[in-house]
Amino acid sequence: MRSIVALLLTLVATNCLAADRVRPYGSDPGLPGSDRKSGRDYMSPATQAMQSDDTQNPAMLWVANGETLWRTAPMGGNGKSCATCHTDAKTSMRGAATTFPRFSQQAGKVITLADQVNQCRTGALKASSLKSESADLLALEAYIALQSRGMPVTPATDKETRQAAERGRKLFTTRIGQLNLSCAQCHDNNAGKRLAGAPIPQGHANAYPIYRLEWQGVGSLQRRLRNCMSGVRAEVPPYGAPDLVDLEAYLALRAQGMPLETPGVRP
Repeated sequence: MRSIVALLLTLVATNCLAADRVRPYGSDPGLPGSDRKSGRDYMSPATQAMQSDDTQNPAMLWVANGETLWRTAPMGGNGKSCATCHTDAKTSMRGAATTFPRFSQQAGKVITLADQVNQCRTGALKASSLKSESADLLALEAYIALQSRGMPVTPATDKETRQAAERGRKLFTTRIGQLNLSCAQCHDNNAGKRLAGAPIPQGHANAYPIYRLEWQGVGSLQRRLRNCMSGVRAEVPPYGAPDLVDLEAYLALRAQGMPLETPGVRP
């Protein structure tokens, strides 16, 4: 299967992707415009229905776990929980997930929602941080993000986050790996086509964490980015690496104004 995917990627690279130009969204390349589509719009009716119906969406199992974790004091902590400080997430977290990544004065860098969860755990709760891509961290991310479902993605406007987004834009349009492909070549120049039978979306990150049928579980945006890097035979950075955070910041800018759909469902 991997050899087939590699062959298909190579054919795409040689036959379809001569230009490195980012297909414009509106008047500015890579920025919001009327021709944007959510990844959901490229999915089959069955997958769309699975995402839309909370009784069918398998990611809601993670959300339920996240709600429990929100109200429960972590082991090894000071007896406080997320709810101790933030009370009801339905009110206190409304809109919070739409603004990440963003600069954190405490961390001294641009951080993701996952980073913020761990910052609260090690700070206010005096507990250990959760491992990247762990079930508990994804559950808390999904539960927090759910409270902003339907709200527009609103990228942070501080200088540091804007600089991160600009670095991410350059990464998005730079060819990498043995297959010599960039993110833009698939998600801008060939959006709507198919690769190995799967639709190529425009690459808007407005539904993470998502449940992927391929994974049989929930995963983060960084997991998806790392999958793409592995697919083009590039060096894959570790979770939390600056390049991944910069890409997240740029993808948030691309998705500006689009409604948050978390938790999404994809093939």
